[in-house]
Amino acid sequence: MGSSETTTLYIVAYDIPDDRRRTRVHKALSGYGAWTQYSLFECWLTRRQLLELRAKLTPHLQEERDSVRFYPLCGSCQANVLTIGGRKPHDPVTMIF
Repeated sequence: MGSSETTTLYIVAYDIPDDRRRTRVHKALSGYGAWTQYSLFECWLTRRQLLELRAKLTPHLQEERDSVRFYPLCGSCQANVLTIGGRKPHDPVTMIF
């Protein structure tokens, strides 16, 4: 992967009723971004990483019961994120392959 590959900030939100599946999804997401809310991560991803993450999540999901949503944010949108209460979001996690 070249260093010139563009990254996009994705807000990844999940709703998974089963504790075991939810824990597995949480662990998979932990390698890709910052955990900012109980069921929400902020992940800076290249297109390749996005596809890779989706492939890692799929075996842990039951489509009829679980939901994972990826919301892309542009750079100017990220600058306008407002946090009320609690800690401010973490810096993205650096991944080493």
